[in-house]
Amino acid sequence: MAKVYFSPARPAKWRYDASMPGKLERLLKEMGLSNYFSPKEWVAVKTHFGSEGAHRTVRPVFLRKVVEGLQSIGAKPFVTDTVRIKGLDYLEVANRNGVNHLSVGAPVVIADGLYGNDNILVRAGEILGEIAVASLIHDVPAMVVCSHVKGHINAGYAGAIKNVAMGGVSSSHRDCGWKCGRGAMHTLGEGRLLWDSEKCELCYQCAEICPLDAIVFNEEEALIWNGDTCWRCGRCARVCQSEAITLPGDDDRFMRSLAEAAKAVLDTFEPQKVIFINFLTEIQPECDCMPMADVPVMQDQGILISDDIVSIEQASVDILRNALPLPGSAATQADTGKEDDILFSLSRKPYRIQMEEANRLGLGSLIYDLVEL
Repeated sequence: MAKVYFSPARPAKWRYDASMPGKLERLLKEMGLSNYFSPKEWVAVKTHFGSEGAHRTVRPVFLRKVVEGLQSIGAKPFVTDTVRIKGLDYLEVANRNGVNHLSVGAPVVIADGLYGNDNILVRAGEILGEIAVASLIHDVPAMVVCSHVKGHINAGYAGAIKNVAMGGVSSSHRDCGWKCGRGAMHTLGEGRLLWDSEKCELCYQCAEICPLDAIVFNEEEALIWNGDTCWRCGRCARVCQSEAITLPGDDDRFMRSLAEAAKAVLDTFEPQKVIFINFLTEIQPECDCMPMADVPVMQDQGILISDDIVSIEQASVDILRNALPLPGSAATQADTGKEDDILFSLSRKPYRIQMEEANRLGLGSLIYDLVEL
């Protein structure tokens, strides 16, 4: 049975070791980083840099504690993510969100290059076939996955599996484009954008949010979509409040493809070379790649750490299911009750398929031993 170490968010005393940074230090010590990482070994600290306007990411103070923990055993960490928008812009966003060498104490780099196509095709499974794993994540010998747990329009629940699957895979490959990238998880078949001109209110949010300028409106106010450039990230469909834009998809397939992609990424590492830290803080209903962050839908719950990706995800959702909806949030607007699964009520996505499929693929166990520190 896998162990999942947990420290709750609320401090019991007015001492540093009762604070969340202090508790994270204790979790890292309890985990025993030297059991996984060696002196002088390069270790990727995988996180999400957020977006301009999306500030509820893993805070730099926590990333620094992870970096310092790795440095204390002689390892050489760096903080990384894959391209979500154009690479130089993404590094600027990271810096504005407080993630830089000065704040985290280690280099901050893009894992799949500034153009997002520095990757290696890896066999992924029956749904995805092959997937483009970011070359830096593919080549580095060890990794700490720092995930901001939150809701997600497609995944329903976004934690370590989503962070590894979509964050460890590039948006596009030099030869097979989006079909070998994370867009293959988002859409079915050709993944063609569908636009209903009669529903469209010409708010232009879809064009504004596109990271690749793949959507423009001509003089006749008709939407022009560049399917060759498009990454199929789905942001345009998410922000279309009139439901004029859709991308073909299937919830069951999407959840299973997340598990497939996570396995493809993790298979590039030797056993016992990856650990996972889930931050159950500022739990909002949106992905951190959106140009805004909604208010949290439930109170901060704490931090979990484990070497089993399935166990830490199962423990996280079990804790979240017992949380109460916060007044004034999307949870109360959705009339979520105290007995409801808040994240499911917001998205109606069968997110547990992620964990079940990851368990079936041998990534970890749904049964765990929760050790509270």
